[in-house]
Amino acid sequence: MSTRGGEIASAAETLIGTRFRLHGRNPETGLDCIGLVGQALESCGRRVHYPQGYTLRNMDIARWLEFAGANGLRDCAGPAERGHILLTQPGPAQHHLLIALGGGQFVHAHAGLRRVVSQRISLTRPPLAQWRVEPDQEQSWPL
Repeated sequence: MSTRGGEIASAAETLIGTRFRLHGRNPETGLDCIGLVGQALESCGRRVHYPQGYTLRNMDIARWLEFAGANGLRDCAGPAERGHILLTQPGPAQHHLLIALGGGQFVHAHAGLRRVVSQRISLTRPPLAQWRVEPDQEQSWPL
């Protein structure tokens, strides 16, 4: 686990209980899964570039991949470690971001429960993508 990965996971944990809101970017008014990841990154000193124009149902994952690249996230593989960000497909045309806490536990913005939650999730298929903070960028973040 990288230091920044741990910080991202810890920042996400502070947002548990925040209300869900599609396109939500502010914890005071609500977050969706992209807003959750963005807020965790911002809490670690990152300036976040958010995608626009997505819905709860999407056929294409290009926006998610662009979001990751624009925000310094890099592909990784293997078991999800604390601070990894996973792109999953919980249903047809549904794509969702999770922040790993380790041990199968994730923080995510749950649309059905209408809030950010921490849950043990057993992924039935591999994530569509899995990212970590790029090590070179970790050193440029404020301490």
